[in-house]
Amino acid sequence: MEKLIETIWKEGFLKNDALVAPILNDLYNQKSIHIVDKFKRMFKINLRAIVIGSIIILGASFIVGIPLMGIGLFLMSIVIVVVNKKLMNGLAKIDKNVSSYQYLKSFDNWMKEQLSVNTRMARFYYPFIFLSLVLGFWFGKFGVESPGEELVNNLLLNNPDIYLVFGIPVFLILGAFLVAGLLALFGGKLYKLDVNLVYGRVFRKLGEILEDMEDLRS
Repeated sequence: MEKLIETIWKEGFLKNDALVAPILNDLYNQKSIHIVDKFKRMFKINLRAIVIGSIIILGASFIVGIPLMGIGLFLMSIVIVVVNKKLMNGLAKIDKNVSSYQYLKSFDNWMKEQLSVNTRMARFYYPFIFLSLVLGFWFGKFGVESPGEELVNNLLLNNPDIYLVFGIPVFLILGAFLVAGLLALFGGKLYKLDVNLVYGRVFRKLGEILEDMEDLRS
């Protein structure tokens, strides 16, 4: 009798059209669809927010006199959105005509690929964003002199022997590249922290449902 019950529960996950355990199938089908649809909505909203935010920052950067920052952030935002829009196409190709377990496993595999791609990208775009901010403010125009020129002039007043490269103190250049290097090194971890803040609850729910299904199928 115990073996018969175990077989019924397993079939409830192995076959989408199984006549056994229909309530169980329906319950997890609903959970699967809900968790994936929720992620899709959040993902689309996030991409729209990136586009809108980058456009606003681009316009504001020209108004306040730091266009290099706005252009850099806008270009990087477009790259991020284009890459993730292409990844979304892969999500749309997941077959819904399978069991809830297979559907969620396909979604989980897509999620891991998406996270892997963005983690690699983060090692480049965090340093790029930082350098865009630095260059934007350094060459910005808030008066007669740019903030960078004003800073160099003040430094030279007290330290006239400072070694300059293209009019910029070497220690500032090295410092900027050091920070950029650290951002490249830890960019993946920063991205994962950022993602967990936004999608953490969805990831945990997905993991719980898959764990429940795998326990019942084992």
